[in-house]
Order: sequence, then C-alpha cells, then structure tokens
Amino acid sequence: MTTSRPTLPDSARAEPFPAACPRPGAGAPSSVLHALNEHAKRLEMLLRGLRTASDAGQTGMALARDLAATVERAPDIALAAILLNQIAGLYVVRHCVETAIVVALVWPAPAAAPASLHSVVAAALTMNAGMLDQRGSYQGDTLSGAERDALRRHSLESADLLRAAGVADPAWLACVLMHHENDDGSGYPAGAARAAVPREARLIALADRYCAYVSARNYRRSLLAHEALRKLREDHPGAGDAALVALFEARLGATPPGTLVRLDGGALAVVARRADA
Repeated sequence: MTTSRPTLPDSARAEPFPAACPRPGAGAPSSVLHALNEHAKRLEMLLRGLRTASDAGQTGMALARDLAATVERAPDIALAAILLNQIAGLYVVRHCVETAIVVALVWPAPAAAPASLHSVVAAALTMNAGMLDQRGSYQGDTLSGAERDALRRHSLESADLLRAAGVADPAWLACVLMHHENDDGSGYPAGAARAAVPREARLIALADRYCAYVSARNYRRSLLAHEALRKLREDHPGAGDAALVALFEARLGATPPGTLVRLDGGALAVVARRADA
C-alpha cells in the first residue's frame, strides 16, 4: 500500500534527505541520537532488573531527567528520531522512549513544574514495565483470550512492580496505573470514569497512541503524522482531550521533523524543523 507524501514548496523548512549523519569528532558532545539510544539501553536495564531492584525510583527519575534534558537540547532531532525509526532496541523499550519524548515535547508548562514533568516522563518510560517479555510474542492483529487478559492487567501489574522496586512517587504510579482508562469507563484496569483519571495519564495515553500510529508493525503500515493527529481527534472527541489533542497539533505539527515530503520541484526531502522553531 502506498500513501502520498505531503507536498511542500521548495522554500519550506525541509532539506534533501541525507545519506548519513556525520559522527561527532573527538571531544565533541554526544549527539542527540546517540543520547537517545543510550537512554533506551538504560531503560532496558532498568526494566529487566525491576523484580530484584529496590532503588528504581531514583534510577528511573534520573533517566527521566536526562531524557527530558536531551529533548530540550534538540527537540526537532528527538522528534525526527521517532519518525525515522532511529532509536535502537526492542520495540517495547523503543516505544516507551518515543512516548516519553512526545510527552516532554507536548508538556503544557515544563518550566513551571519541572518535577511534575519528570514524574510524567518517568511514567511514560515505565508504563509497560510488566510487559518486557510478553509483548514481543504478540505477532498478529488479533490477540488470543490469554493475551488480551494479559494486556488488560499490564498497567496494574506494572504499577505494582514499580512500587515494589522502590517507586514511591504518587503521580508516577497513578499515570502508569491509569494510562489505559477511557472517558466512558470502558478502559482498564479499573474502568475508571473520566473524573478519576489524571490529565497527565490522558496525556501519556495520547502520546502512546500517537507513537503507535506512526510506527510500522509487522501487521500494519505506519500512518503519516497528519493522519495520526486525525485519528487522535476521532478517538478522543471529549472536550478535555480535545484540548490535549490541540496541544499535540501545536507542538508537533502536521509535518513534523522527520517527515518525508515531495518538494514542488520533485525532489524528495525530509522536514528538518517545526514551523514555529
């Protein structure tokens, strides 16, 4: 299946698609892509060691602070890494890193409450803590009954695992626990109504879906960024979530960095910067 790429004028903020990114020289600071890949490695180590850990709260919060700082250093590159699939590692780990990047980019007021931002980024990184081994076995678009039951338990099991491993931050744990609850009470694990679900958990839920939409899997193609935003609008028509989707549209854009576009002259290019950057 083919999908037409957005067409931009030659003067748009897009650059001819590069063959490779240059490596930094000796003594140069680590590239943002290298930093993101290192964060993914650290996250995998954290998740694999949770069942015997007692200091996951400190380790996870340090990782969340480092990732948020990486995104702040070069937000356009961090966003492009999602669309260009340049973050290495297992899908379940890479997806959590990508979701955390989007949370950091869309966060309404990071300067006003950095501690809260780090709690929510930590929750995005660990939202699937109890599924590191299981999710790799899900190969099709139809789940068995046992697989569906495991999916519906994973947020509760993840929160319990994190708590036992030393996470005591209530905002972090609440976001992990409730990021699959729905406005109408049809979500899981508790079927909580909208009023009981923190706004930060709904933000993670939207970032989770956005990253899943723009990432190809073995059973479906990826969506273009503007298609992913459209699906977010259709999936979450409630007034509160409409405001969050508007933040996604404003902060990420319909053609974010990493989007492949066809210029007026016919050349294939990659968007390098967001329009308001």
